[in-house]
Amino acid sequence: MTEGVQRSRVETGERYDVFHTDCLARDVVDHVTSRWGVWVLISLRRNDLRFYELRESIRGISEKMLAQTLRLLVADGLVWRKVEPTTPPQVTYGLTGFGRDIGEPLTDLFDRITQRLSADGTP
Repeated sequence: MTEGVQRSRVETGERYDVFHTDCLARDVVDHVTSRWGVWVLISLRRNDLRFYELRESIRGISEKMLAQTLRLLVADGLVWRKVEPTTPPQVTYGLTGFGRDIGEPLTDLFDRITQRLSADGTP
């Protein structure tokens, strides 16, 4: 009986099963849809930003949470990170091609919600 058995790897040709807790795609979805992941992707949709610019663009996020969120999104391949060897170091973040692909529907969703709210003031 293989029901309930979770595999740590997906065999070649098989699709990811996001309902398994060890699925890599599930981890990426969790990071993208986390409280701050969505806002990081939306904030980076138009321009690459330095850490402090990103922190200022996302009101309410602490430096610690921004750093943790960025670390996860960089590890997932959604965001790139460039460090300029200056004093202090200048760190810039931007979306990878994968990040743009994932961020586009989030941006569309955000734009639809804000257009609807601004049109008649009700959700």
